[in-house]
Amino acid sequence: MNFDKEPSVYSARREDLNAIFRAGLNRVDPYRMLIDHVSFDGSILTVRLEHSQYSINLDNYSKVVAIGAGKATAPMALALEQILGDRLDGGLIVVKYGHVEKLERIETVEADHPVPDENGRRGAEKIISIAEQADEKTLVISLISGGGSALIPLPYRAGDHCLSLEDKQKTTGLLLSCGADIEEINCIRKHLSMIKGGRLLKSLAPARSVNFILSDVVGDALSSIASGVTCSDPTTYGDAWKIVAKYQIESRIPEPVRRLLESGLRGEVEETLKPGHEALALTENILIGTNTGALNAAAEEARRRGYEVVRLTSRIVGEAKEVAKILAGIAIDCAVQSTLARPPVCILSGGEPVVMIRGGGKGGRNQEMALAYLMEMERHEALCSEVSFLAASTDGNDGPTDAAGAFADLELLDRARSAQLDLGAYLNNNDSYHFYEKIDGLLKTGPTNTNVCDLHLSLVVPKDAD
Repeated sequence: MNFDKEPSVYSARREDLNAIFRAGLNRVDPYRMLIDHVSFDGSILTVRLEHSQYSINLDNYSKVVAIGAGKATAPMALALEQILGDRLDGGLIVVKYGHVEKLERIETVEADHPVPDENGRRGAEKIISIAEQADEKTLVISLISGGGSALIPLPYRAGDHCLSLEDKQKTTGLLLSCGADIEEINCIRKHLSMIKGGRLLKSLAPARSVNFILSDVVGDALSSIASGVTCSDPTTYGDAWKIVAKYQIESRIPEPVRRLLESGLRGEVEETLKPGHEALALTENILIGTNTGALNAAAEEARRRGYEVVRLTSRIVGEAKEVAKILAGIAIDCAVQSTLARPPVCILSGGEPVVMIRGGGKGGRNQEMALAYLMEMERHEALCSEVSFLAASTDGNDGPTDAAGAFADLELLDRARSAQLDLGAYLNNNDSYHFYEKIDGLLKTGPTNTNVCDLHLSLVVPKDAD
Protein backbone atom coordinates (compact mmCIF):
# COMPACT_ATOMS: atom_id res chain seq x y z
CA MET A 1 0.00 0.00 0.00
CA ASN A 2 1.33 3.42 -0.94
CA PHE A 3 1.01 6.28 1.51
CA ASP A 4 1.02 9.99 0.86
CA LYS A 5 4.59 11.20 1.29
CA GLU A 6 3.58 14.83 1.84
CA PRO A 7 5.02 16.11 5.13
CA SER A 8 2.66 15.89 8.09
CA VAL A 9 2.80 16.74 11.77
CA TYR A 10 3.47 13.10 12.56
CA SER A 11 6.07 12.54 9.84
CA ALA A 12 8.00 15.52 11.23
CA ARG A 13 7.87 13.98 14.69
CA ARG A 14 9.09 10.66 13.30
CA GLU A 15 12.01 12.52 11.75
CA ASP A 16 12.83 13.96 15.18
CA LEU A 17 12.57 10.54 16.80
CA ASN A 18 14.86 9.05 14.15
CA ALA A 19 17.44 11.83 14.56
CA ILE A 20 17.42 11.53 18.36
CA PHE A 21 17.84 7.76 18.12
CA ARG A 22 20.72 8.05 15.64
CA ALA A 23 22.48 10.55 17.90
CA GLY A 24 22.46 7.83 20.55
CA LEU A 25 23.91 5.36 18.04
CA ASN A 26 26.69 7.72 17.06
CA ARG A 27 27.83 8.11 20.67
CA VAL A 28 28.40 4.36 21.03
CA ASP A 29 29.97 3.74 17.65
CA PRO A 30 32.57 1.07 18.57
CA TYR A 31 35.12 2.23 16.01
CA ARG A 32 35.05 5.78 17.34
CA MET A 33 35.10 4.58 20.95
CA LEU A 34 38.49 2.93 20.37
CA ILE A 35 39.92 5.55 18.03
CA ASP A 36 38.99 8.37 20.43
CA HIS A 37 40.11 6.70 23.65
CA VAL A 38 43.00 4.35 22.77
CA SER A 39 46.43 5.47 21.55
CA PHE A 40 49.80 3.85 20.83
CA ASP A 41 53.14 5.71 20.67
CA GLY A 42 55.29 2.82 19.48
CA SER A 43 55.74 1.24 22.89
CA ILE A 44 52.95 2.32 25.28
CA LEU A 45 49.32 1.44 24.64
CA THR A 46 47.17 3.95 26.55
CA VAL A 47 43.45 3.97 27.24
CA ARG A 48 41.95 7.27 28.41
CA LEU A 49 38.35 7.23 29.60
CA GLU A 50 36.35 9.92 31.36
CA HIS A 51 37.20 8.76 34.87
CA SER A 52 40.20 6.45 34.41
CA GLN A 53 43.40 5.76 32.50
CA TYR A 54 45.18 2.49 31.77
CA SER A 55 48.60 1.96 30.14
CA ILE A 56 50.56 -1.11 29.10
CA ASN A 57 54.13 -1.33 27.73
CA LEU A 58 54.14 -3.50 24.63
CA ASP A 59 57.94 -3.75 24.76
CA ASN A 60 57.36 -6.34 27.48
CA TYR A 61 55.72 -8.68 24.95
CA SER A 62 57.04 -10.53 21.94
CA LYS A 63 53.60 -11.02 20.42
CA VAL A 64 50.27 -9.14 20.40
CA VAL A 65 47.13 -10.92 19.16
CA ALA A 66 43.44 -10.05 19.11
CA ILE A 67 40.43 -12.26 19.74
CA GLY A 68 36.79 -11.41 20.18
CA ALA A 69 33.12 -11.97 19.52
CA GLY A 70 29.99 -9.89 19.16
CA LYS A 71 27.81 -7.88 16.81
CA ALA A 72 30.00 -4.79 17.29
CA THR A 73 33.38 -6.52 17.28
CA ALA A 74 34.35 -5.95 13.62
CA PRO A 75 34.58 -2.12 13.85
CA MET A 76 36.46 -2.52 17.14
CA ALA A 77 38.92 -4.79 15.31
CA LEU A 78 39.25 -2.28 12.47
CA ALA A 79 40.11 0.46 14.95
CA LEU A 80 42.62 -1.77 16.74
CA GLU A 81 44.38 -2.59 13.44
CA GLN A 82 44.69 1.12 12.69
CA ILE A 83 45.93 1.96 16.19
CA LEU A 84 48.56 -0.79 16.45
CA GLY A 85 49.57 -1.20 12.81
CA ASP A 86 52.28 -3.82 12.30
CA ARG A 87 52.65 -4.27 16.06
CA LEU A 88 49.53 -6.43 15.88
CA ASP A 89 50.45 -10.01 14.99
CA GLY A 90 47.01 -11.24 13.99
CA GLY A 91 44.04 -12.89 15.64
CA LEU A 92 40.43 -13.91 15.05
CA ILE A 93 36.96 -12.54 15.77
CA VAL A 94 33.47 -14.03 15.39
CA VAL A 95 30.66 -11.72 14.28
CA LYS A 96 27.03 -11.98 13.22
CA TYR A 97 26.44 -12.58 9.51
CA GLY A 98 26.80 -9.28 7.67
CA HIS A 99 28.33 -7.37 10.60
CA VAL A 100 31.78 -7.23 9.02
CA GLU A 101 34.59 -4.83 8.18
CA LYS A 102 37.53 -5.17 5.78
CA LEU A 103 40.36 -6.31 8.05
CA GLU A 104 43.97 -6.98 7.11
CA ARG A 105 45.48 -8.70 10.14
CA ILE A 106 42.55 -10.21 12.04
CA GLU A 107 40.60 -13.15 10.63
CA THR A 108 36.80 -12.86 10.65
CA VAL A 109 34.34 -15.72 11.13
CA GLU A 110 30.65 -14.99 10.49
CA ALA A 111 28.09 -16.94 12.53
CA ASP A 112 24.44 -16.95 13.52
CA HIS A 113 22.64 -15.11 16.33
CA PRO A 114 20.66 -15.53 18.59
CA VAL A 115 20.61 -19.31 18.05
CA PRO A 116 24.22 -20.56 17.65
CA ASP A 117 25.42 -22.42 14.57
CA GLU A 118 28.34 -24.56 13.38
CA ASN A 119 30.35 -21.57 12.15
CA GLY A 120 30.22 -20.10 15.65
CA ARG A 121 31.40 -23.39 17.16
CA ARG A 122 34.38 -23.54 14.80
CA GLY A 123 35.19 -19.91 15.55
CA ALA A 124 35.10 -20.62 19.29
CA GLU A 125 37.46 -23.56 18.84
CA LYS A 126 39.91 -21.32 16.97
CA ILE A 127 39.76 -18.71 19.74
CA ILE A 128 40.54 -21.35 22.35
CA SER A 129 43.43 -22.58 20.20
CA ILE A 130 44.88 -19.05 20.04
CA ALA A 131 44.43 -18.72 23.81
CA GLU A 132 46.16 -22.02 24.56
CA GLN A 133 49.15 -21.10 22.38
CA ALA A 134 49.63 -17.76 24.15
CA ASP A 135 52.44 -17.63 26.71
CA GLU A 136 53.69 -15.14 29.30
CA LYS A 137 55.32 -13.05 26.52
CA THR A 138 52.00 -12.73 24.65
CA LEU A 139 49.52 -9.89 25.10
CA VAL A 140 45.99 -10.87 24.09
CA ILE A 141 43.55 -8.05 23.35
CA SER A 142 39.93 -9.19 23.56
CA LEU A 143 37.15 -7.30 21.76
CA ILE A 144 33.82 -8.19 23.34
CA SER A 145 30.34 -6.91 22.55
CA GLY A 146 26.71 -7.93 22.77
CA GLY A 147 25.80 -11.09 20.91
CA GLY A 148 29.13 -12.68 21.74
CA SER A 149 27.52 -15.35 23.86
CA ALA A 150 25.56 -16.90 20.99
CA LEU A 151 28.35 -16.34 18.47
CA ILE A 152 30.98 -18.50 20.21
CA PRO A 153 29.20 -21.68 21.30
CA LEU A 154 31.64 -24.29 22.59
CA PRO A 155 29.53 -27.10 24.07
CA TYR A 156 30.75 -28.59 27.33
CA ARG A 157 32.84 -31.71 26.79
CA ALA A 158 34.63 -33.14 29.80
CA GLY A 159 34.42 -36.33 31.81
CA ASP A 160 31.18 -38.18 31.15
CA HIS A 161 29.54 -35.17 29.51
CA CYS A 162 29.59 -34.45 25.79
CA LEU A 163 27.12 -31.79 24.69
CA SER A 164 26.44 -31.17 21.01
CA LEU A 165 25.78 -27.90 19.23
CA GLU A 166 22.23 -29.12 18.66
CA ASP A 167 21.80 -29.49 22.42
CA LYS A 168 22.78 -25.84 22.91
CA GLN A 169 20.64 -24.67 19.99
CA LYS A 170 17.54 -26.38 21.35
CA THR A 171 18.17 -25.08 24.87
CA THR A 172 18.69 -21.52 23.64
CA GLY A 173 15.53 -21.71 21.54
CA LEU A 174 13.50 -22.93 24.50
CA LEU A 175 14.76 -20.11 26.72
CA LEU A 176 14.04 -17.48 24.06
CA SER A 177 10.51 -18.74 23.46
CA CYS A 178 9.54 -18.97 27.14
CA GLY A 179 10.44 -15.34 27.86
CA ALA A 180 13.68 -15.81 29.81
CA ASP A 181 15.66 -12.58 30.07
CA ILE A 182 19.25 -12.21 28.87
CA GLU A 183 20.79 -12.74 32.31
CA GLU A 184 18.88 -15.99 32.76
CA ILE A 185 19.81 -17.20 29.29
CA ASN A 186 23.48 -16.34 29.85
CA CYS A 187 23.54 -18.07 33.24
CA ILE A 188 22.61 -21.35 31.57
CA ARG A 189 24.87 -20.71 28.55
CA LYS A 190 27.86 -20.26 30.84
CA HIS A 191 27.30 -23.60 32.51
CA LEU A 192 26.95 -25.45 29.20
CA SER A 193 30.14 -23.96 27.73
CA MET A 194 33.88 -24.56 27.68
CA ILE A 195 34.62 -20.87 26.95
CA LYS A 196 32.09 -18.74 28.84
CA GLY A 197 31.80 -17.89 32.52
CA GLY A 198 35.49 -16.96 32.66
CA ARG A 199 36.66 -20.30 31.29
CA LEU A 200 38.44 -18.49 28.44
CA LEU A 201 40.75 -16.93 31.05
CA LYS A 202 41.83 -20.38 32.19
CA SER A 203 42.90 -21.14 28.61
CA LEU A 204 44.69 -17.78 28.28
CA ALA A 205 46.89 -18.19 31.36
CA PRO A 206 49.81 -17.50 31.68
CA ALA A 207 49.29 -14.83 28.98
CA ARG A 208 48.18 -11.35 30.02
CA SER A 209 45.02 -9.93 28.45
CA VAL A 210 43.29 -6.57 28.16
CA ASN A 211 39.63 -6.65 27.19
CA PHE A 212 37.63 -3.87 25.51
CA ILE A 213 33.96 -4.42 26.24
CA LEU A 214 30.83 -2.82 24.78
CA SER A 215 27.86 -3.51 27.09
CA ASP A 216 24.54 -4.81 25.82
CA VAL A 217 23.13 -5.81 29.21
CA VAL A 218 21.01 -3.90 31.68
CA GLY A 219 23.23 -2.64 34.50
CA ASP A 220 26.46 -3.37 32.55
CA ALA A 221 27.44 -6.39 34.65
CA LEU A 222 30.67 -7.71 33.11
CA SER A 223 29.73 -11.27 34.01
CA SER A 224 26.65 -11.02 31.76
CA ILE A 225 28.13 -9.34 28.66
CA ALA A 226 28.79 -12.15 26.16
CA SER A 227 28.31 -14.48 29.14
CA GLY A 228 31.39 -13.14 30.88
CA VAL A 229 34.20 -14.81 28.95
CA THR A 230 36.88 -12.64 30.61
CA CYS A 231 35.69 -12.30 34.21
CA SER A 232 34.58 -14.35 37.19
CA ASP A 233 31.07 -15.75 37.29
CA PRO A 234 28.86 -15.26 40.38
CA THR A 235 26.27 -17.82 39.20
CA THR A 236 26.28 -21.55 39.85
CA TYR A 237 24.86 -24.76 38.45
CA GLY A 238 22.24 -24.37 41.16
CA ASP A 239 21.21 -21.00 39.72
CA ALA A 240 21.03 -22.49 36.24
CA TRP A 241 18.75 -25.28 37.43
CA LYS A 242 16.45 -22.81 39.19
CA ILE A 243 15.92 -21.03 35.88
CA VAL A 244 15.05 -24.29 34.16
CA ALA A 245 12.57 -25.02 36.94
CA LYS A 246 11.13 -21.48 36.86
CA TYR A 247 10.08 -21.88 33.23
CA GLN A 248 9.08 -25.52 33.72
CA ILE A 249 11.25 -26.83 30.89
CA GLU A 250 12.95 -29.65 32.83
CA SER A 251 11.40 -32.29 30.58
CA ARG A 252 11.93 -30.29 27.38
CA ILE A 253 15.65 -29.55 27.53
CA PRO A 254 17.89 -32.15 25.83
CA GLU A 255 18.85 -35.10 28.00
CA PRO A 256 22.62 -34.33 27.89
CA VAL A 257 21.91 -30.79 29.13
CA ARG A 258 19.73 -32.05 31.95
CA ARG A 259 22.37 -34.58 33.04
CA LEU A 260 25.14 -31.95 33.03
CA LEU A 261 23.10 -29.50 35.12
CA GLU A 262 22.17 -32.24 37.58
CA SER A 263 25.83 -33.30 37.86
CA GLY A 264 26.74 -29.69 38.52
CA LEU A 265 24.12 -29.54 41.26
CA ARG A 266 25.81 -32.52 42.94
CA GLY A 267 29.24 -30.92 42.68
CA GLU A 268 30.50 -33.51 40.20
CA VAL A 269 31.41 -30.92 37.55
CA GLU A 270 33.91 -28.09 37.91
CA GLU A 271 32.20 -24.72 38.30
CA THR A 272 32.76 -21.66 36.14
CA LEU A 273 35.56 -19.25 37.13
CA LYS A 274 34.98 -17.83 40.60
CA PRO A 275 36.37 -14.71 42.36
CA GLY A 276 39.92 -15.20 43.65
CA HIS A 277 41.07 -17.44 40.81
CA GLU A 278 44.71 -16.74 39.85
CA ALA A 279 43.81 -16.17 36.18
CA LEU A 280 41.93 -13.00 37.15
CA ALA A 281 45.19 -11.28 38.12
CA LEU A 282 46.35 -11.55 34.50
CA THR A 283 43.50 -9.60 32.90
CA GLU A 284 42.07 -6.07 32.74
CA ASN A 285 38.45 -5.45 31.72
CA ILE A 286 37.70 -2.02 30.23
CA LEU A 287 34.09 -0.97 29.61
CA ILE A 288 34.07 1.38 26.61
CA GLY A 289 30.37 1.84 25.76
CA THR A 290 26.97 1.52 27.48
CA ASN A 291 23.26 2.19 27.07
CA THR A 292 23.68 5.14 29.43
CA GLY A 293 26.14 6.72 27.00
CA ALA A 294 23.64 6.36 24.16
CA LEU A 295 20.87 7.89 26.29
CA ASN A 296 23.12 10.84 27.16
CA ALA A 297 23.73 11.57 23.49
CA ALA A 298 20.05 11.14 22.62
CA ALA A 299 19.19 13.61 25.37
CA GLU A 300 21.65 16.15 23.97
CA GLU A 301 20.09 15.91 20.49
CA ALA A 302 16.56 16.19 21.90
CA ARG A 303 17.51 19.38 23.75
CA ARG A 304 19.12 20.75 20.60
CA ARG A 305 15.79 20.22 18.85
CA GLY A 306 13.92 22.16 21.51
CA TYR A 307 12.61 19.40 23.75
CA GLU A 308 12.65 19.29 27.52
CA VAL A 309 14.21 15.94 28.39
CA VAL A 310 13.03 13.42 30.96
CA ARG A 311 15.42 10.52 31.54
CA LEU A 312 13.59 7.58 33.12
CA THR A 313 16.11 4.72 33.34
CA SER A 314 18.57 2.57 31.39
CA ARG A 315 17.30 -0.55 33.17
CA ILE A 316 13.97 -1.34 31.48
CA VAL A 317 13.17 -5.06 31.69
CA GLY A 318 10.00 -7.14 31.70
CA GLU A 319 7.61 -8.21 28.96
CA ALA A 320 7.68 -5.73 26.07
CA LYS A 321 3.95 -5.24 25.74
CA GLU A 322 3.57 -4.59 29.48
CA VAL A 323 6.43 -2.09 29.46
CA ALA A 324 4.72 -0.34 26.55
CA LYS A 325 1.60 0.25 28.64
CA ILE A 326 3.66 1.98 31.31
CA LEU A 327 5.60 4.15 28.87
CA ALA A 328 2.41 5.12 27.03
CA GLY A 329 0.74 6.01 30.32
CA ILE A 330 3.64 8.26 31.29
CA ALA A 331 3.51 10.08 27.94
CA ILE A 332 -0.27 10.50 28.03
CA ASP A 333 -0.11 11.92 31.54
CA CYS A 334 2.56 14.32 30.38
CA ALA A 335 0.32 15.42 27.49
CA VAL A 336 -2.76 15.87 29.65
CA GLN A 337 -1.34 17.12 32.94
CA SER A 338 2.26 18.17 32.13
CA THR A 339 3.55 15.66 34.67
CA LEU A 340 7.36 15.30 34.80
CA ALA A 341 7.83 18.25 32.42
CA ARG A 342 5.91 20.77 30.33
CA PRO A 343 5.74 19.85 26.63
CA PRO A 344 7.39 19.82 24.21
CA VAL A 345 9.14 16.99 26.00
CA CYS A 346 11.19 13.92 25.05
CA ILE A 347 10.88 11.00 27.48
CA LEU A 348 13.83 8.59 27.23
CA SER A 349 14.51 5.12 28.55
CA GLY A 350 16.66 2.16 27.63
CA GLY A 351 17.06 -1.49 28.47
CA GLU A 352 16.13 -4.89 27.11
CA PRO A 353 12.56 -6.19 27.56
CA VAL A 354 11.57 -9.67 26.43
CA VAL A 355 8.79 -11.18 24.35
CA MET A 356 6.75 -14.16 25.42
CA ILE A 357 6.21 -16.05 22.15
CA ARG A 358 2.62 -17.26 21.88
CA GLY A 359 1.98 -16.97 18.15
CA GLY A 360 3.64 -17.84 14.88
CA GLY A 361 4.29 -14.36 13.53
CA LYS A 362 7.45 -12.37 12.91
CA GLY A 363 8.82 -9.48 14.94
CA GLY A 364 11.12 -8.34 17.71
CA ARG A 365 10.74 -6.90 21.18
CA ASN A 366 10.85 -3.28 19.96
CA GLN A 367 8.27 -3.79 17.23
CA GLU A 368 6.06 -5.62 19.72
CA MET A 369 6.51 -2.76 22.20
CA ALA A 370 5.57 -0.20 19.55
CA LEU A 371 2.45 -2.17 18.59
CA ALA A 372 1.37 -2.49 22.22
CA TYR A 373 2.01 1.25 22.67
CA LEU A 374 -0.16 1.94 19.60
CA MET A 375 -2.95 -0.15 21.14
CA GLU A 376 -2.78 2.03 24.26
CA MET A 377 -3.05 5.10 22.02
CA GLU A 378 -6.13 3.55 20.40
CA ARG A 379 -7.70 3.02 23.83
CA HIS A 380 -7.04 6.65 24.80
CA GLU A 381 -7.18 8.20 21.34
CA ALA A 382 -8.73 11.51 22.41
CA LEU A 383 -5.70 12.13 24.65
CA CYS A 384 -2.94 11.06 22.26
CA SER A 385 -2.83 13.60 19.44
CA GLU A 386 0.33 15.07 20.99
CA VAL A 387 2.14 11.75 21.52
CA SER A 388 4.60 9.90 19.25
CA PHE A 389 6.84 6.92 20.06
CA LEU A 390 9.82 4.96 18.79
CA ALA A 391 11.35 1.77 20.20
CA ALA A 392 14.49 0.52 18.46
CA SER A 393 17.44 -1.79 18.92
CA THR A 394 20.86 -0.20 18.74
CA ASP A 395 22.24 -3.10 16.70
CA GLY A 396 19.78 -2.44 13.85
CA ASN A 397 18.24 -5.93 13.99
CA ASP A 398 15.18 -6.28 16.21
CA GLY A 399 14.73 -10.01 16.68
CA PRO A 400 14.97 -12.08 13.47
CA THR A 401 14.04 -9.12 11.25
CA ASP A 402 15.71 -6.47 9.09
CA ALA A 403 14.15 -3.63 11.12
CA ALA A 404 15.63 -1.88 14.14
CA GLY A 405 12.20 -1.11 15.56
CA ALA A 406 8.95 0.73 14.90
CA PHE A 407 7.00 3.94 15.52
CA ALA A 408 3.61 4.64 17.08
CA ASP A 409 1.40 7.68 16.46
CA LEU A 410 -2.19 8.47 15.42
CA GLU A 411 -1.33 8.76 11.73
CA LEU A 412 -0.06 5.16 11.78
CA LEU A 413 -3.20 4.16 13.66
CA ASP A 414 -5.31 5.71 10.87
CA ARG A 415 -3.31 3.77 8.29
CA ALA A 416 -3.97 0.54 10.17
CA ARG A 417 -7.70 1.27 10.19
CA SER A 418 -7.69 2.06 6.49
CA ALA A 419 -5.99 -1.27 5.87
CA GLN A 420 -8.51 -2.98 8.20
CA LEU A 421 -5.75 -4.37 10.42
CA ASP A 422 -6.69 -5.83 13.80
CA LEU A 423 -4.00 -4.59 16.23
CA GLY A 424 -4.86 -7.15 18.91
CA ALA A 425 -4.74 -10.08 16.51
CA TYR A 426 -1.29 -9.10 15.25
CA LEU A 427 -0.02 -8.60 18.81
CA ASN A 428 -1.38 -11.95 19.99
CA ASN A 429 0.29 -13.66 17.05
CA ASN A 430 3.63 -11.91 17.77
CA ASP A 431 3.39 -10.57 14.22
CA SER A 432 4.37 -6.95 14.73
CA TYR A 433 6.75 -6.92 11.76
CA HIS A 434 4.07 -7.72 9.19
CA PHE A 435 1.67 -5.27 10.86
CA TYR A 436 4.13 -2.40 10.60
CA GLU A 437 5.29 -3.43 7.14
CA LYS A 438 1.73 -2.92 5.88
CA ILE A 439 1.53 0.66 7.26
CA ASP A 440 5.12 1.80 6.60
CA GLY A 441 5.89 2.18 10.29
CA LEU A 442 9.18 0.28 10.57
CA LEU A 443 12.55 1.88 11.25
CA LYS A 444 15.24 0.23 9.15
CA THR A 445 18.83 1.29 9.76
CA GLY A 446 20.67 -1.78 8.48
CA PRO A 447 23.33 -3.35 10.72
CA THR A 448 24.79 -0.58 12.88
CA ASN A 449 27.81 -2.57 14.09
CA THR A 450 27.14 -1.49 17.66
CA ASN A 451 24.97 -2.99 20.38
CA VAL A 452 24.03 -1.39 23.71
CA CYS A 453 20.48 -2.71 24.24
CA ASP A 454 17.44 -0.68 23.12
CA LEU A 455 16.27 2.93 23.22
CA HIS A 456 12.64 3.98 23.83
CA LEU A 457 11.63 7.53 22.94
CA SER A 458 8.31 9.29 23.52
CA LEU A 459 7.67 12.80 22.20
CA VAL A 460 4.89 14.96 23.58
CA VAL A 461 4.34 18.04 21.41
CA PRO A 462 1.52 20.52 22.11
CA LYS A 463 -0.66 21.30 19.10
CA ASP A 464 0.34 24.93 18.99
CA ALA A 465 4.03 23.92 18.71
CA ASP A 466 3.59 22.05 15.40
